[in-house]
Amino acid sequence: MAKLELYGTRSCPYTQEMREWLEFRGTEFIEYDVDADREARERIRALANGQRTVPILVEDGKISQIGWQGRGCVLPGD
Repeated sequence: MAKLELYGTRSCPYTQEMREWLEFRGTEFIEYDVDADREARERIRALANGQRTVPILVEDGKISQIGWQGRGCVLPGD
């Protein structure tokens, strides 16, 4: 079974929509709030070559989707 990770923020409605879609499908995943978890934020930035749009879905260590249905929230720069 593939390991799925959802990177997003509580304030992004598209993160919530992606989460609800995964839950509706009965898909197991781990969720990281990149606003609250600095390590997760650094991990996803490295994996996504600095990409600042969430949500990001990672499958087995590789990005499988950025944004939700063509929309996303842009993280502020540090």
